Amino acid sequence: MEVQPPLLLSVLGAAFIAQVSPGPATAAIAREAMVKGRSAAIRLALGVTTGSWAWSVLAAGGLGAIILAQEYLLILVRIAAAVYLGWLAWRSARATFASNRNDLRACARPSGNSYARGLFIHLTNPKAILFFGALYSLALPRGASIGAIALIVVSIAIQSLATFLGLAILFSHERVVAGYRQFGRMLECLFAAVFGSAAVLLTFDLVRAVKGASKAS
Repeated sequence: MEVQPPLLLSVLGAAFIAQVSPGPATAAIAREAMVKGRSAAIRLALGVTTGSWAWSVLAAGGLGAIILAQEYLLILVRIAAAVYLGWLAWRSARATFASNRNDLRACARPSGNSYARGLFIHLTNPKAILFFGALYSLALPRGASIGAIALIVVSIAIQSLATFLGLAILFSHERVVAGYRQFGRMLECLFAAVFGSAAVLLTFDLVRAVKGASKAS
């Protein structure tokens, strides 16, 4: 069975909303662009995109359901994500107390490989697993051919690449960067809130998952 254009457009629309919705990945790209510049932001965006592709392919191949069924594996993913997002929140919060602009940029400047950090952010995002699992279970028609599955996967992959690179280019524009230099503390406070709230929500999910696993055993 082939994929009809209206269905493909609906799938791409749902994926686009998920891609641009405020969250750890979009906040990380925006912050990287304003602090380290376009080149670093593009590398981080490529890392996020690679993570998105990985979960998309796994979900389309049916492995997403297997991963979701392994509760302890998801617990480990949540732990890694909560710790990393908490660290990002701490870095942004520390930057808000910098005494001057140079100190602000020094505190805000992320360390490490931009691509690797973008990849890690998305690979440890449980919501990405859930989203792609739900998307393909609803979008792929029963008896869909390999060609139909490939069309949806490739279309989402191209769209995610364009979207995340577009965000990197947008937030690295000189006017946006100038705004960061002027309102850096306020923006770092916002980033800290985004990363911190995501870490807290993941921690609550983690506690519930551990309790559920304990009762099941």
